[in-house]
Amino acid sequence: MKNLILSAAALAVTAGMAIAQDKTIRMGTEGAYPPYNFINDAGEVDGFERELGDELCTRAELTCEWVKNDWDSIIPNLVSGNYDTIMAGMSITDEREEVIDFTQNYYPPTASAYVGASEDVDVLGGVVAAQTATIQAGHVAESGATLVEFATPEETVAAVRNGEADAVFADKDYLVPLVEESGGELTFVGDEVPLGGGIGLGLRESDAELKAKFDAAITSMKEDGTLNTMLKKWFGDDTTTY
Repeated sequence: MKNLILSAAALAVTAGMAIAQDKTIRMGTEGAYPPYNFINDAGEVDGFERELGDELCTRAELTCEWVKNDWDSIIPNLVSGNYDTIMAGMSITDEREEVIDFTQNYYPPTASAYVGASEDVDVLGGVVAAQTATIQAGHVAESGATLVEFATPEETVAAVRNGEADAVFADKDYLVPLVEESGGELTFVGDEVPLGGGIGLGLRESDAELKAKFDAAITSMKEDGTLNTMLKKWFGDDTTTY
């Protein structure tokens, strides 16, 4: 879903070691994009990807620990070795695959959407907020609208609330609860926009063994239906499933 600008990642090294069966795997996430990932009241990583990631690690017979990292440096820090995977609502894109590798997707391609304070907002000619270095920011930049970028998703929505932007463009799954809880202050504008090729785990290109383990675990969850159950739990019965 989100699409990083990869200029910083071009400096990353490609050497790496195969993942041993009993090695602790560090799972990198943003912790700021509910319901995919967020920090709960206990200060722990929570959300759909935490539950899914823990189950994938169990099935892959790996010991996993979670590491929080800001979105704008999440790919460079993966390749630099600060953690072993990215599990952070990250869309599989050709641009990213020039630098890192991906498992098969664990969330099907879904829609992005505009949200504003009014349904009459001009999303193609007005000011639209998006999180820095995302696939949504790239789309806005090419749409004719004036793009304003922010480091976190919360700031993009705040820009609409305080009048700094006419609309925010983000994953619809992220925006739905915000619109529902706004008491009419926020509303969807225009049609959904399909972007991205589904969400997968990002890994270093040198970690083929680790990729194979997670791919097998994802396949098993798709085949036994537990992945669909988890998707509906976190995103509702109308969400796209496998």
